[in-house]
Amino acid sequence: MPEFARGALEALRQPLETGRAVVARANAHVTYPARVQLIAAMNPCRCGHVDDPALGCGRAPKCAMDYQSRISGPLFDRIDLHVDVPAVRPADLSLPPPAEGSAEVAQRVAAARARQTARFAAIAAERRPRTNAELDGELLESLAAPKPAGRALLTAAAERLKLSARGYHRVLRVARTLADLEGVDTVTRAHVAEALSYRRIALPR
Repeated sequence: MPEFARGALEALRQPLETGRAVVARANAHVTYPARVQLIAAMNPCRCGHVDDPALGCGRAPKCAMDYQSRISGPLFDRIDLHVDVPAVRPADLSLPPPAEGSAEVAQRVAAARARQTARFAAIAAERRPRTNAELDGELLESLAAPKPAGRALLTAAAERLKLSARGYHRVLRVARTLADLEGVDTVTRAHVAEALSYRRIALPR
């Protein structure tokens, strides 16, 4: 992701936020539907070995901060899930496959989507979201409200992690989806905790 031009990356901010892309010219403004699922990858630094003193360059950790700063904070804030993928060790290559395969995961995802569709059925068509990612405002608060322990955790984490309002609401959406994947109706503290674990934590300076 950091290898793309800064202007191209920043142009993603509006579509990711609103699901629409606006092209403005002198004579007209045109709006296109642009609700997408963004999947992006990046190394932690230019050489990719900031966590390995034997392979990393001599500029760590500043090299990682410089490299990651190519992605602006507001763009990072619009990405719901940040997953750190460590390097695969040679010993890992001989391990047996995971117990849950792609087919089983697909079934859980389909069941979660079906739960969302059923939950949204009573909402007027003009306001009806298709997925939890589209929940906003009163709908988000009513359909994704966690139990008191989860709300307390989210409030404390928002203060400690300096979450923006956007980040706070995105955690709620992810927590609601985690509950759907588990097949339960209520968002619990565990769902909020897992959703918070996917927020990006900036490198210390």
